[in-house]
Amino acid sequence: MDNRLNDVTKYEIVKERLSQRGVELSDIAEITFDLQKQYVKDITMDLCLNHVERVVMKREVQHAVLTGLELDILAEEGKLSEPLLSMLLGDYGLFGIDEILALSIVNVYGSIGFTNFGFVDKTKPGIIGKLDSDGKTTNKCNTFLDDIVGAIAAAAASSIAHRYSV
Repeated sequence: MDNRLNDVTKYEIVKERLSQRGVELSDIAEITFDLQKQYVKDITMDLCLNHVERVVMKREVQHAVLTGLELDILAEEGKLSEPLLSMLLGDYGLFGIDEILALSIVNVYGSIGFTNFGFVDKTKPGIIGKLDSDGKTTNKCNTFLDDIVGAIAAAAASSIAHRYSV
């Protein structure tokens, strides 16, 4: 596969891989909506989904998502060496690289992206909480996925804030 795939092709791959892991862009848009509903009059789910899609279209975001998802999958398959394997499977709290990867997504939107991400990382709204819980109680590894979803939602909320702030 050509590693210089265009962004539209990678966008479709990212959407499919997220879907395979149980995440639809509409799930992320719901979190974005909740983050912005008190700040943007007449906000709609369609607007939120549009901003989620715009975030996922960014090359840097696509690369971060593909990297994080691949690490989660490799951990599930036992294809990483120790101690990294145990840290990912156990979602070790002091690992922090999952959040660093997620911060590369929100970094595109400045300080509001960071604060939005900090909030969703702490409160784990919507599908983020389910991913976090499933990753700790099943044979799934969602160490990167829950943070990636939170970062995309935070970035989309930040994009909306930049566009519609008063």
